[in-house]
Amino acid sequence: MQSLGGPGESCPFEFNFDPSTFKVGDTVSYRVPEAFDDFPFVGTILAVHDDYIEISPNDPATPDKRMRGTRESRPAVSKADAF
Repeated sequence: MQSLGGPGESCPFEFNFDPSTFKVGDTVSYRVPEAFDDFPFVGTILAVHDDYIEISPNDPATPDKRMRGTRESRPAVSKADAF
């Protein structure tokens, strides 16, 4: 995700794409395949479990929202959790 704005500009986010190192506070690129295929969304990991993670979409309108995501390089979130 380099050069998003203009020449020489890089993405303002640093993502963790390694599920084995996921930790609370990491920024992840998640997706909602049921609605948006592989379109990237940005979220913050709130909790890490053995087989899933909990992600905040960082939406000021719903600051307490938690979504269950898969433990893979770009977590998948269900449409029901995302909306």
